[in-house]
Amino acid sequence: MPPDAGTAAPDAAPRAAAALAVRIAWLASPRTVLLLAAAALVGAAAPVAVTWLTRGVIDQIVAGGAIGPLVTLATGLALAGVATATLPQLDQFLQAELNRGASLVAIDRLHGSVGRLTGMVRFEQPAFLDRLQVAVMSEQGPAEIVAGGLGAARSMLALAGFLVSLVLISPVMAIVVVVAAIPVLFAELALSRRRACMTFTISPVERRELFYRDLLLRANAAKETRLFGIAGFLQRRMLTERRKADRARRAVDRRELFVQGGLALLGAVVAGGGLVWAVRASRQGELSIGDVALFIGATAGVQSALATAIGQFTLLHQKFLIFDHFRAVVTGPTDLPIAAHPRPVPPLREGIELRDVWFRYTPDAPWALRGVTLTIPVGRATALVGRNGSGKSTLIKLLCRFYDPERGAVYWDGIDLRQLDPASLRKRVTAVFQDFVEYDLTAAENIGLGDVTAIDDDDRIRTAAQQAGIDDELAGLPAGYQTLLSRIFMTEADREDPTTGVVLSGGQWQRLAVARAFMRDGRDLMILDEPSSGLDAEAEYRIHAGLQRHRAGRTSVLISHRLGSIRNADAIVVLDDGAVVEEGTHADLMNAGGTYAHLFTLQATGYLDDQVDQFDNRATAEAAS
Repeated sequence: MPPDAGTAAPDAAPRAAAALAVRIAWLASPRTVLLLAAAALVGAAAPVAVTWLTRGVIDQIVAGGAIGPLVTLATGLALAGVATATLPQLDQFLQAELNRGASLVAIDRLHGSVGRLTGMVRFEQPAFLDRLQVAVMSEQGPAEIVAGGLGAARSMLALAGFLVSLVLISPVMAIVVVVAAIPVLFAELALSRRRACMTFTISPVERRELFYRDLLLRANAAKETRLFGIAGFLQRRMLTERRKADRARRAVDRRELFVQGGLALLGAVVAGGGLVWAVRASRQGELSIGDVALFIGATAGVQSALATAIGQFTLLHQKFLIFDHFRAVVTGPTDLPIAAHPRPVPPLREGIELRDVWFRYTPDAPWALRGVTLTIPVGRATALVGRNGSGKSTLIKLLCRFYDPERGAVYWDGIDLRQLDPASLRKRVTAVFQDFVEYDLTAAENIGLGDVTAIDDDDRIRTAAQQAGIDDELAGLPAGYQTLLSRIFMTEADREDPTTGVVLSGGQWQRLAVARAFMRDGRDLMILDEPSSGLDAEAEYRIHAGLQRHRAGRTSVLISHRLGSIRNADAIVVLDDGAVVEEGTHADLMNAGGTYAHLFTLQATGYLDDQVDQFDNRATAEAAS
């Protein structure tokens, strides 16, 4: 298994996982845990009592004893039988109840821990994503571990009772039965470790299978999968990944079949040999009929309790190893360091400065930023321009402190971002990202998420929509701003009419994302990463006019491949191969005749060519008429 921060040493991992599981289960429902423990004690005593009471009843019948003691023994036997018969149902109910409560606590801890990750580093590490998938699958681990531990304790108590009974009949046979269980223990432990390792090993395979399955079932992929005829291709890929996982599972299952089959044969031989000895001893008068019944019951009880205990212990061992991935996620350190005593984030007064910033996503990856030094003055609009892969989006991620530079630093009014609390920093930033999220929520909620403290403030939500030029369209939806923007789910209000869900166009979603950014009014820094890439010319004009009014006198960073939309920026920074190659106003850069002038001229020529083509077409049509 790959190393990961927060992972305990191999010998300590099961103990740490067990301790966390017990804490979660106890926090979820201490009463249920105590009831399960009481049921385990009764469950351990009941079968031993049945065996001894059976011996007493048989001996009383054979000896022709008085009816009173016989009735007492029979009554006790009946009560013990009732307990043995009803405890499994009670145990099942209590385990289900504990599972519900403990799973809820586990889910809360897991997602809370993931939500507290400061940056995006972990979400771009396949090893962490594999571990996270196993952790998500382990939400029932606390209940299973506690129930399994109590089950193992019950088996051990029953084993002790049966073993004492067997020793009273034949110490030698007791030793034989116990010794025969030793290879079972080691074999089962080896199998549990192998299965736990297999579970983690096939995690990336299962993630790829889910990826292909999601593409086959996802609504926003349906157009391409059908138009391009790739559903069969994706299905074959999905089935290939499933077969890989199945081969790994089959190999473990096959090994378990041979090992456990051999161990079962060993147990049968021991039990059969013991039965032959008991019958022979009874014929020689060394054992009574009741003793033979006790011996048979005790031998079967010892073997059953041993098998159950070993099975529980090995299953627990496997659960510990798997649940340790959960523990590693919820107890691991954050992905970015946070200062022990973060400085307060002051309102931006001077500006943001990058000083000799170098950054790459992994140690073996090429540099995404190489020695970038620039200043983003307060109250000014700074545009970032460059070809794809030049480092623009990476620079934005550093401004939000999703990552830290490998060299150099980013300063907020002269304070290194690493000295500030990331959450407090981000409260002073608003953004429209190029890869914005389309939430399957209502229109109002989609905008209100920009500031969850005001998600119920209809006036602010509508004002933000008006600024983004999407108000009329949202107000005209079947339920207005309360319309669910999804055809995947439905609200309780739509249950009687599930056709009311609406899917917006790409341009409408883009304007809604801009409205979400406008909800964070009054922030110190506005980031606009391709805010109009999916819009038509008229909508783009309205968006940029609104953005220009909104950012007037505010600090903003703009990224756009449509250079005409950023020509009015106070400063334009040109990036190429991760480095700043030009900086200045539009006029300055056009006069310099460098990279910016070349890119702008190419775009302008394209627009002019379109205009010439339209003029020629119009002239041809007029001449023909």
